[in-house]
Amino acid sequence: MRHASELAERGRGWVEPNPLVGAVVVRAGHLVGEGWHQRFGEAHAEVHALAAAGEAARGATLYVTLEPCCHQGKTPPCTDAVLRAGIHRVVAAMPDPFPQVAGRGAALLRAAGVIVDFGPGEAEARRQNSPYLKLLATGQPFVHAKWAMSLDGKIATFTGDSKWISGEDSRRWVHELRGRMDAIVIGSGTARADDPLLTVRPPGPRTPARIVLSTTGEISPQSRLVKTVAEAPVWLATPLPPESPAVRHLRALGCEILSLPTTGPVPAVLSLLDELGRRRLTNILVEGGSKILGSFRDANAIDEVHVFLAPRLIGGEAALTPMGGHGADRVADALPLDDWQIQKVGADVLFQGRVRSQIAADGGLRTTDFPGQ
Repeated sequence: MRHASELAERGRGWVEPNPLVGAVVVRAGHLVGEGWHQRFGEAHAEVHALAAAGEAARGATLYVTLEPCCHQGKTPPCTDAVLRAGIHRVVAAMPDPFPQVAGRGAALLRAAGVIVDFGPGEAEARRQNSPYLKLLATGQPFVHAKWAMSLDGKIATFTGDSKWISGEDSRRWVHELRGRMDAIVIGSGTARADDPLLTVRPPGPRTPARIVLSTTGEISPQSRLVKTVAEAPVWLATPLPPESPAVRHLRALGCEILSLPTTGPVPAVLSLLDELGRRRLTNILVEGGSKILGSFRDANAIDEVHVFLAPRLIGGEAALTPMGGHGADRVADALPLDDWQIQKVGADVLFQGRVRSQIAADGGLRTTDFPGQ
């Protein structure tokens, strides 16, 4: 199952909004076939693994990181492939909470005489597919927050200069992360001060939409974002009415407008996430600045953080820190991070962790929902 999980990881960025799935066929203690879900809309992991195994699959055990599907979607049901191959036993890490599956795949296989067991590797499968599970449970995408800061916690000097706090290796890592995202979110202040491109260089599996949150509809028509709208989508999230001149002009230039209410100085975060979920976005990356990151934190809308700590001291009472907004009233109210890890990236240190309240907030079926396993 660990090997199946490693195979599943190869699909990250390519399969969303589908889940990451890996599969391994074992017969008489020998691996005879393996596969993973490689592209959205293409064959699932089980189909690839069974094809690789061929006749050796008959009477074998299929280890798979998610319950085999039993419905006709963009591809035929995987349960059909399992039965045709003559698999004797299926071991799935976890049930698939997708409404058209949700235990029905296992029930169909059992009815045909296949032994089905759940459980091994469930915790890792849930961690691996947290974005998929969250989208199903809440209708909202998984929110990654990213920033780079100095050792004294500054993301810019008091003059607003921020290029570059992190090193070249860290920036290369960020581009790889962007290439797995469905959207990148910044505020109009960052768009104005930094004039960023927010593209993925070199291109990755996905081309994320570039979303600017603005209460006043401020994106300069001369900005690099607008000038490159043909290369990657630009969405303006604003409470301005669709007929306002600024909005009409940006729409004419190729930008898409997301009409949202406001909460204080920024468009409503939860309304934005609801809209992105309706569009089946699975992962979004919030890159700031301080006001936007703070608004996501205040809305308890951050699922995972990626923080680069650079070995330099900036200082200055007026220099920006990563998160503005209201913040916690007490230290006890701070959002705790779990499931965290630290690694060195060039001259910087990368801290990654998940917000504790979000780790188990996937709302999916668990093996305990199937008595007698």
